[in-house]
Amino acid sequence: MPCVSAFCLGSSRHNNDATGYGPIFEEEPIDVVYLEGSADGRVSMNCRARANPPASYRWRRDNWEIKLMEQPDEHYSLVGGNLVITNPQKKHSGTYVCVAKNIYGTVISKEARLKFGYLNEFSDEERDPVYVKEGQGVILLCVPPKAWPEAVTFRWIYNEFPVFLPTDRRRFVSQRTGNLYISKVESQDAGNYSCYVSSPILGRSVFSKFIPLIPLSPDEGEERKYPADLSVMFPDTTAMLASNITLECFALGNPIPHIVWRKVDATDLPPNHEISESGAVLHLYNVQYEDVGSYECEAINTKGKDWHKAWLYVESAPEWAETINNTQIDIGSEHTMRCVASGKPFPFIRWYKDGYMYGKGELKFSSLTFEDSGMYQCIAENYWGIKYANAELRVIACAPTFEFNPMKKQLLGAKDGRVLIECKPRAAPRPRFTWTKDKEVLFNSSRISILFDGTLEILNATKNDEGVYTCFAENDRGKANSSGYLTITEATSITVAPEDSEVQVGDEVILHCTASYDPMLDITFIWAIDFRVIDFNAEWQHYEHGTGDLRIKNAQIWHEGRYTCTAQTVADNDTAYADLKVVGVPGPPGVIRVEEIGDTWVKLLWSKGAEHNRPILYYTIQTRHYWALNEDDWRNASTSPTVLEGNVEKAEVTDLYPWMEYQFRIIATNEYGSGEASIPSLKIKTWDASPVVSPTDVAGYGGRNGEIVITWTPVQPWYFYGKKFGYIVAFKPHDAYDWWYETISDPETRRFVHRDSYFIPTEEDFQVREFQVKIKSFNLKGDGPFSLTKVIYYPRDVPTEPPTDVYARPVSSTEALVWWLPVVDTGTGLQQYIEGYQVKYWRKYDDPEPGANRIFVPATVNQTRLENMLPDSHYLIEVRAFNGAGLGPPGEHCEMFTKRPRKTSYSQSMENKHLMRYDWFGNISFPLYYKVMFRKTGYIYGKVYITGWHFMDFPMPQVGDYELMVRGRYEGGDGPIRKIRIQASMITPTLSLVTLMLLVLCIVGLEV
Repeated sequence: MPCVSAFCLGSSRHNNDATGYGPIFEEEPIDVVYLEGSADGRVSMNCRARANPPASYRWRRDNWEIKLMEQPDEHYSLVGGNLVITNPQKKHSGTYVCVAKNIYGTVISKEARLKFGYLNEFSDEERDPVYVKEGQGVILLCVPPKAWPEAVTFRWIYNEFPVFLPTDRRRFVSQRTGNLYISKVESQDAGNYSCYVSSPILGRSVFSKFIPLIPLSPDEGEERKYPADLSVMFPDTTAMLASNITLECFALGNPIPHIVWRKVDATDLPPNHEISESGAVLHLYNVQYEDVGSYECEAINTKGKDWHKAWLYVESAPEWAETINNTQIDIGSEHTMRCVASGKPFPFIRWYKDGYMYGKGELKFSSLTFEDSGMYQCIAENYWGIKYANAELRVIACAPTFEFNPMKKQLLGAKDGRVLIECKPRAAPRPRFTWTKDKEVLFNSSRISILFDGTLEILNATKNDEGVYTCFAENDRGKANSSGYLTITEATSITVAPEDSEVQVGDEVILHCTASYDPMLDITFIWAIDFRVIDFNAEWQHYEHGTGDLRIKNAQIWHEGRYTCTAQTVADNDTAYADLKVVGVPGPPGVIRVEEIGDTWVKLLWSKGAEHNRPILYYTIQTRHYWALNEDDWRNASTSPTVLEGNVEKAEVTDLYPWMEYQFRIIATNEYGSGEASIPSLKIKTWDASPVVSPTDVAGYGGRNGEIVITWTPVQPWYFYGKKFGYIVAFKPHDAYDWWYETISDPETRRFVHRDSYFIPTEEDFQVREFQVKIKSFNLKGDGPFSLTKVIYYPRDVPTEPPTDVYARPVSSTEALVWWLPVVDTGTGLQQYIEGYQVKYWRKYDDPEPGANRIFVPATVNQTRLENMLPDSHYLIEVRAFNGAGLGPPGEHCEMFTKRPRKTSYSQSMENKHLMRYDWFGNISFPLYYKVMFRKTGYIYGKVYITGWHFMDFPMPQVGDYELMVRGRYEGGDGPIRKIRIQASMITPTLSLVTLMLLVLCIVGLEV
């Protein structure tokens, strides 16, 4: 049987063209959508397979073979392995499969579908006009025509093509139904609308008849407000794993509703989400199993809210967990072919052999025959897809041969050791084995055994075991033998074994290893950690090895383990091991689990992390809430118990903000320090509670026409403590019994204006009317405490008198001080009521008065500093009193000149060998005095002098370097520092007289 023998001798079916192998697909057909009337007028279903000898191709449509040779067809032709369909007709639509075949077997390709694409026209019927009142919502129905593929996009034409209607918070186009939704109709919405449908795959678009939209004026001239009403609601959705999905939600309502998305029973939407279309569309990208759950959209406006929930399910196409491989196996052997696939729903497994159905589940062969050879295909299929796995099974039979794997001519074995001599001929079926030594037949004994695979085993080898060993292999198709000479060497033995050691993180340790061996052989030392051989080239930063020793540098926690030293020669080896402990800071604790949640507390559970050979002393719990400044803004938390000892694995975190999103992490500490933090917990939100913090800085004033303006500093978001946080503003005239209350729903609001003619002061109120104001916060859970009551005043009129005796003087070239005599103010106004003063200043000849700088100061202040003035300029200054009713009359203008700019220089002169004089020339606008420090270079402290002169005499330093620092003191404060460096070598007696009299030094400016 020559063909059978050829099978046995083939070494590779895939890399050697001289050896045949069955077809392997390199290109398979894919689904095709054909548009009638296409300019190309043909469809090509591609198929290409690698095979030796080359494969022949056939095609099947709907499981029926297309007989291209026997029944030629004007539409079908075969080009290579590709099926070309010329002028396709609808009768050609169906499911196509490519069949590739050679002498080793047959395989079928993946299924590919040919469908005819279409996008029908809209109905020719005229669309009725739609009448709707302004302020109400409306839905314009698209009623799209049928299309294939069904993936189309929708837009709406406004009045004429190509003017497309833009979408926003008020208008939405559903990509599921094509309908146009307008939450609140306005007068400018009047016009004609047409639904525009496009097929991106076909490159074709159609549009409907125009729908006239006619807004009507609301009853009684005022729009009616009505609550949010969801009109677009996403259904329960099943998505394929790793796909992208879109959920739609849109509401009608006046005011225009706001859409909020959330995942039920989760603190946040998945990280792979995106919200678009002004909140109406939720996109989930690369959907995973953890995205499964109930999703909710909520539409909210000031009149009410509406919500909708639906489930998202995730399923997946088949993926191989275990598949088949090309196999060559002896005739008569047992064999099992198994495929295991994952997927949801669970895939169905079926088999093909040489292109035809062969079975399902698992294939078992009790005794292989040549008829079992062929190409096998395992197919896993569910709703989402189909997966193919191909493999060739060859059943072989041949006489034994050592041509490809002869026995080694020189064999080595160690004295007193175990010697294995392999015998691995190629043969099928498995041969019988016989061994001889120097022509003496060997039989199994206490020292010598012939193993099942033909290997000869010799135990406790001695010099007497040296000689020529021959292996004989024989089966029903023939026999063969191979020989080699065995030499017994001295055994390899480790004489100095590594010892158990302990090292601290970052330190160094050496493990010793020495061995004795046969001097005729070379020895190699192999080091391994936990049975993994150390690669010294790749791990040179931590591992070095000499003759046999192992040096571990900069030891880290992951270097802990069992180290094995193997002394190896070509004949044998010996092994010794030692355990290395690395001590250091603890590892991160295990996953944190939130066991229970309260409003200001949570209970946490965790598992102990690696101690790294030292007991954990205590744990630290850290928190990060929603308003953290950055991802690393972790803060130590208050806990119960206060100190978390090393044996504790649960604790209660206290003093948390209610209704706040938190994450937690834990850090373990031992005698070496604190270790790495644990992985942060899942985000949780504490329960809500009534607020306890009130707005601060409550103030206000009376305006005009009965207006009261109340201001405050809003509460920080972390003090909201619950949903729908807002403020209740309470106010009343001082002599009234009842309070007025106003509710503010926006937590960012910091100002409230109330107008009521009743608040205007009367004759009985003299110049002002006194009001009491207080504010408290609230949420859905309840109300917080009121702030302290603040008294504000409603003036009857603007101040009637101006400030007097306005006086100003310059402080520097850019600043000045201004004073005035205040306007008489008795609070509740026998004279008049003021709240403060406006100071206005500008350059008399260079600046327009409307662009003047303005400063406002409270009524308790009668002076201020003017800044950002220009040097050497003529300024006018005006001061006015003001209250809530406006500005009073101006006082007389005060005129002043700013100083010239400061130009500082220093000079040094020496009058004799032991005395230096320093002179500095300051701003022409002189300071009050100078502060001078004289110190040795490099020192922090020195002697400080105060003088009103522009120069000072100092004792001349004989050795060393010194620094001289000068700073002017002005009415506005200290000026900048100027520094001079003095070297003793510069003032030695060897200098010329002229040089001694005057030295000009470099000036170095320092920060003030």
